[in-house]
Amino acid sequence: MRFSIYAVLALAGLVACNPTFNWRDVRPDGTRLALLMPCKPDKAQRIVPMAGLPTALHLLSCDAGGVTFAVSVLDVKDASKVVEALAQWQSVTLANIKSPPTLGTALKLPGLTSGGVMVKATGLRASGQAISSQAAYFAQGSQVFQAVMYADKMIPDVAETFFSGLKFE
Repeated sequence: MRFSIYAVLALAGLVACNPTFNWRDVRPDGTRLALLMPCKPDKAQRIVPMAGLPTALHLLSCDAGGVTFAVSVLDVKDASKVVEALAQWQSVTLANIKSPPTLGTALKLPGLTSGGVMVKATGLRASGQAISSQAAYFAQGSQVFQAVMYADKMIPDVAETFFSGLKFE
């Protein structure tokens, strides 16, 4: 009996050393944005049509605990195109998960120059499986941002940590 208690305690210690959500500070290159991500993000870049122009999209993303976390930034080079880009990005994201247009709630983030909306939606993955998303859309100057989580089922505490970690430095 004594051996099994020690074995359980040792196993619990190993699990505690390897948390599912290992939060760390992340700063997308070329921005003043800082945020928390629960895993080491991979970097990617691609050209996307945004606000009528081909634009470089920079992405940081990772998966932890069955949740995909991503933060993306693009520079539309012209602050007058920010509102259009934010609306387009939200629309495309919802269409990608086959979700109807969804109204968001205000996102309070010091340093924003435009946007600041949080959108919660449910939809379908390409496989037809249900998916939940929560995304923040915001801008600073001509830089447009999206911070998003995708999961089978949203975990409120994890979403709170991810989105409350967004800040401009």
